Amino acid sequence: MTKSEKNKSAISAVTGHFKEKLSGKLMKYTCKEWKLDIYYKALASLNVENKIMSMQQQGKTAEALVESILLKALNADGDRLFSNMDKDELLNEADPNVIIKVASVLNNANSETVEDIEKN
Repeated sequence: MTKSEKNKSAISAVTGHFKEKLSGKLMKYTCKEWKLDIYYKALASLNVENKIMSMQQQGKTAEALVESILLKALNADGDRLFSNMDKDELLNEADPNVIIKVASVLNNANSETVEDIEKN
């Protein structure tokens, strides 16, 4: 096997593992306040997490919470529940306590520790 083939095999293993994790069953949270079922996956890509963490590091906590909901909240079919056009309404016209609660559920979906992961 050539070096190029070994590299391709390695990246295929990495991306294959991630695709397998993403293809898992959707989790569901019922938001009583909104009378809405919100579906989500146990993990998100580093690109999605980076957008959220970047906002947090800039001190834009409210925007980071809303971004979490925009990017991670799904419908039963696995499609985004909200569009980017909903950002202003979520920031200005939604109960902040519910935003915090929903974002916390979505952001802590994969709260496994390294020890938990290594057991599997």
